[in-house]
Amino acid sequence: MVEYSIKKSMRQFFSFVKKEFYHILRDKRTMLILLGMPIAQIIIFGFALTNEVKNSKIAVLDNSKDVATTAIIREINASRYFDIEKNLVDYKNIETEFKSGKIRMVVIFSQHFNEDLHHFNKAQVQLIADASDPNVANTLTNYATAIIMNYQEQITNERKLPYSIHTEIRMLYNPELKGAYSFVPGVMAMVLMLVCTMMTAITIVREKETGTMEVLLVSPVQPLKIVIAKAIPYLLLSMVNIMSILLLSVFVLDVPINGSLMLLIAVSILFTLTSLALGLLISSVTYSQQTAMFVALVGLFLPTVMLSGFMFPIENMPWPLRIISNVVPAKWFYTIVKSVMIKGVGFSMIWKEVLVLTGMMFFFLVLSIKKFKIRLA
Repeated sequence: MVEYSIKKSMRQFFSFVKKEFYHILRDKRTMLILLGMPIAQIIIFGFALTNEVKNSKIAVLDNSKDVATTAIIREINASRYFDIEKNLVDYKNIETEFKSGKIRMVVIFSQHFNEDLHHFNKAQVQLIADASDPNVANTLTNYATAIIMNYQEQITNERKLPYSIHTEIRMLYNPELKGAYSFVPGVMAMVLMLVCTMMTAITIVREKETGTMEVLLVSPVQPLKIVIAKAIPYLLLSMVNIMSILLLSVFVLDVPINGSLMLLIAVSILFTLTSLALGLLISSVTYSQQTAMFVALVGLFLPTVMLSGFMFPIENMPWPLRIISNVVPAKWFYTIVKSVMIKGVGFSMIWKEVLVLTGMMFFFLVLSIKKFKIRLA
């Protein structure tokens, strides 16, 4: 008897999943949005967009610690473009600092900097930038180079000697400064967030408007199963989007996957589930498809674009916006994808972001089920 009851319950569940697939597949416009928009956006954003930054966190490795390096460091720190986050003591720590995501550039002074400058009229500074965001890396190295050249002009004017400071620049992770390295992770976050949330936001509302909600109200299926059944088709279609974006990134935009592919897919599915849960929550608290669509587009598009960090650096923003950005799921996913895909880091470096997304997913899912129960009563 128990076995029969379980089989019956599963048949009812898969019937709801099948019904939702029929709704999606019959609507050509929906299919175009689900599968066509991600491809268009990944190509457009990957080739077209650029940005710039200020107040970027950097680190300094001063192997000389003399008056000249102290003066240059002071000039760099006084600039509105840089905030010195850390003073390093060993060259080996540089890679770890970059993978942590806390800094964007490292300024390295050679040993005997001031002595070389005065005795040989030349000294060397090395700038190592995180080129996973190429425009930022290029901008930061240009700013730092300008500050160093300004110091060179000052001491040359004071002492009338042909001093020369040679600046060596290295771009980590993206030596060719391709814009796609920055925008592929951002477009993944934007596409999955908008498509999953927008499509699921209208599912329950559509049942209300077409009158089929009455059938659901009298059915023996639990609200949890109804919510999950509506999310499964969009989850499977989103997995298709994830694979298409990754394939386009590698074979069309030449963006490598330096980290674990399985880890990248896993966190993408986690973010998809978070977006689906948010869409179901919107669907549960709205009364019409137009309202649900409006909330999904206006309420999520601007925060995803403006506050996720892929279009505009978050450190440029006033502190209230920086705080608000922490509740935008796309911010955490963008950080994860850029770290895994471009920098090649492992789970040990992104577990905090994964934990935040997991918490958001459960929060939205539980709240959407609760609201759905209230509307069934």
